[in-house]
Amino acid sequence: MKIYLTALVKCKAGTTAQMKEFLDKLVAASRQEEACLQYELYQSTTDETQFIFHETWASQEGLDEHVKREHFQLFSQQITDVIDGPLAVYKTNRVH
Repeated sequence: MKIYLTALVKCKAGTTAQMKEFLDKLVAASRQEEACLQYELYQSTTDETQFIFHETWASQEGLDEHVKREHFQLFSQQITDVIDGPLAVYKTNRVH
């Protein structure tokens, strides 16, 4: 069963370029995962510090493996000084 996620991450003012570097590496590595069907990153047009992920995973097991991977763990460590608040993750069902 496919897993659909939307994740929101906000960085502190003045750290947008640094956050983008971390996000670019995460996106590139995550897209290589077998269970990754979609991994898109967006940036708000009204708040440059707000980033939005739209993800689709082949299964819950694939998503569980994703958060254990080295690139995700590294990302989690790298953002500790630039993230502004907790990462918000929404697991959703596709309606249309």
